[in-house]
Amino acid sequence: MKKPFGPQQRIFLATAIIAVWVGLSAQSTMAATVYVGTCVANVTPYATIQAAVNAAKPGSTISACPGNYPEQVVINKDLTLTGYQPAGAQKTVLVIPPGGFVANATGLTSSRAIAAQILVQSPATEVTISFLAVDGTGSNLNGGCFEPPLIGIYYQGASGTIEDVVARNQAQDLANFGCGGSAAVGIFVESGNSEQAAVAILNSTVRGFQKSGIVANEAGTTVRINGNSVVGAGPSIGAVPTPIAQNGIQIAFGATGTIENNILADDDFGGDPSLGTATGILVYASGSLKIIGNSITNTQTGIVTLTAGNLKADGNTLTNNQVTDTHVGDGIDLCSNSNIVFANSVFSSDEAGIHLDGECGSTGNSNTVTLNTVNEACAAILLGGSENIISATNTFANVANTTLAGDVCPRVTQKSRLMG
Repeated sequence: MKKPFGPQQRIFLATAIIAVWVGLSAQSTMAATVYVGTCVANVTPYATIQAAVNAAKPGSTISACPGNYPEQVVINKDLTLTGYQPAGAQKTVLVIPPGGFVANATGLTSSRAIAAQILVQSPATEVTISFLAVDGTGSNLNGGCFEPPLIGIYYQGASGTIEDVVARNQAQDLANFGCGGSAAVGIFVESGNSEQAAVAILNSTVRGFQKSGIVANEAGTTVRINGNSVVGAGPSIGAVPTPIAQNGIQIAFGATGTIENNILADDDFGGDPSLGTATGILVYASGSLKIIGNSITNTQTGIVTLTAGNLKADGNTLTNNQVTDTHVGDGIDLCSNSNIVFANSVFSSDEAGIHLDGECGSTGNSNTVTLNTVNEACAAILLGGSENIISATNTFANVANTTLAGDVCPRVTQKSRLMG
């Protein structure tokens, strides 16, 4: 197994405005729809999204007219933030503010400063964000020791729904990355300090990210990640001085939920593959997830469940996923126990099609592998553990070995290490 890069850190990671009625031209601060921009007649609009958020009563809808909004937005009450959509294909985009991105949060577990384009915080429990984009193009952050990482949308101990959004180009200069800085992330959901987050991420696009597309961290976090397109930057992310191994979707440190019907592609690492690999879906020290119907292509490793010491990644269910063209790593790598692997397809893997991996301690055991298809791999099933059930209903073609004991395929010449 070429070990994937895990999270670098655990992040991976107003003054009220009082509106008064003036006939039909003023907006009420009672729960209602309020507008930002000038696309709606007979209302007095707010000039910025943040001003509308500050003024709105809980339960309100904020509808932002098409255009670019150079601001970072903080939401700490229940509401809906949406792009104005009567014509269908309008563009409402949050872009870099004139003074650049600044820290507006501290990680719940890392205590690191974070710069979020949209920050949703406790006590909010029902915040919906839809029909808009967050674009990190032109970030002024350099990823250094004391610089905050850039996050497109950050739910911090808060809950709600992200639907029909775009998180793109969350990236920053990595000139000082080697001193322990953190790279940018598209969407981040985190629990901590007794604050729990439950977020649905639906039908959205995440691309141009630097470290990870969608991240959900910590016990108490539950996510439903369904129907999204998550596309990495490919090997270009490995530019000097410090390459980064990307993860399309990362669930870590006790978070749980479902990952279903997503398209993931082009997660890569431009550095030495002996240091680690990029991954389409990385489950790190989390268990009991349902990973269903995802399509993963052109990544270094497809799906990984990874136990980290006493932090287990057991009891996951992988069903009807299609993994194609993994290079350097396995199609499906289970460095954990008691997983169900049912009706998945793995085509063209540089290492094993399905690896029941014993390299993470007492792992690779008691997994059930049924009705899967592997076509072209060094081994269809690589058996690093024991007491696994390998059904005769699996279909293997064009493989050097149907099953092979151990954790190394003949093609592999180096052992890699996990980078935390």
